[in-house]
Amino acid sequence: MTTRTTPPRPLDITAVFPELAPLARTAVRLHPRAGAPTAADSSVGGPLLWPAGEPWPTCPEHAGPWQHGVAPDDVHVGRRVLREAWTRPRAEGADLLTEEEHALVDRGTKPYRTALDGPVPLVPVAQIRAADVLALPRPEGTDLLQVLWCAFDHPEDDYSPRVELRWRRAADVVTPLAAPPRPAVIGSDDYLPEPCVLHPETVTEYPAPHELPEELADRIHAWEDGIEGAGEEPEVCYQYDLAVAPGWKLGGHAPWSFSDPFPMACAECGAGVRPLLTVDGTEWDGGSGSWAPVEDAGYTGYHSLGPALATGITIGRGYSLQVYVCEASYDHPPVQNMQ
Repeated sequence: MTTRTTPPRPLDITAVFPELAPLARTAVRLHPRAGAPTAADSSVGGPLLWPAGEPWPTCPEHAGPWQHGVAPDDVHVGRRVLREAWTRPRAEGADLLTEEEHALVDRGTKPYRTALDGPVPLVPVAQIRAADVLALPRPEGTDLLQVLWCAFDHPEDDYSPRVELRWRRAADVVTPLAAPPRPAVIGSDDYLPEPCVLHPETVTEYPAPHELPEELADRIHAWEDGIEGAGEEPEVCYQYDLAVAPGWKLGGHAPWSFSDPFPMACAECGAGVRPLLTVDGTEWDGGSGSWAPVEDAGYTGYHSLGPALATGITIGRGYSLQVYVCEASYDHPPVQNMQ
C-alpha cells in the first residue's frame, strides 16, 4: 500500500508543557486520494461490501413527489470537466472553461427540482477494514466499518448530512450486492465523495485550545507570543501545528473551532460518546500546512480535486463533521457534530 507520511512536528510540545503528555491521543489519518477502490478495499466514496439480501438504507425525510438538488452523475461529470480544464494550457486571461463546459459544471452544482417516486437512498461515504487499520474501534467479531449518509442538510444535525453506520464481518458477505441503488438527487454536490483509496497513518494529537484548562491555554498563548517576531505570525502555532491533525481521521481529538466544547451523550441511553470518525473537506490548508504529507510537498494549488481536496467534500463553510459512538453500545445511533 502506498504511504503518506506526516512531517515531524516542529517541536515536542510536551517538553515545553509536560502537563499535555497525559492528554495525548492516537489518531489515524486516512489520507484519501483519488483512485478506483473496489468493494474489497478500504475507501472514501468507493463501493461497499454489502450483502445482496440486505435492504439498502434510505432517508424517509427526503422522498417524493420531488426534491431540490443535483444529480450525482452530473456532479461527477462537472468535476471531470474541471479536472481536465485545469491540466490544459491556456493563454493569459483566457477563460478556464468553454460555454459548453460551463453548462456541464453548472448542471452539477446548481440545484434544480427533481421528481421522485420514493425515499432517497443513502450515499456510501467510507469503508474501513480492520486489516488496513488495526486500531479500528469496532464491536467484537466485526472487521468492517461502513459509513453512509443522507446527502441533504438535516436541520437537527447542524444542517449537515445525517450519518448512519454499519458494522459487519467481511467473510459473512457471501453474495455481495452488485450495485447499490443510486439517489436520483442529492442536496448538494458538496456531499458526494469522489472515489478515493486510503493511506492510513498513525499520529499523536493533543486537545484543541478550547478543550484545555483556561490557565494552560493562556500559558500556551503567551508562549506563542514569545516565539514570534515583532508584528509577525508565530512560526509555530499550537492549534494548527501541534494539537489536532486536519483531514479525514479515526479517533483522536475533536477540532473544536467556532463553538466551545459542550457535553455530548448518546441519545439512546445517555452514556458518554467517543470520537470515531472526522470528515474534513481539506487535508490541509494555509493554517495547517505543516500537516501536508511529505509525498505531497510539491502540491501548491487547491483546484481540480488535488491531494488536499481529493474527496470533493465540503462541510458547512469549510468545517469538519465529527462522528461519535456510544461508549456503552455500538448498536446505538451515532452522535455527530460540525465544527
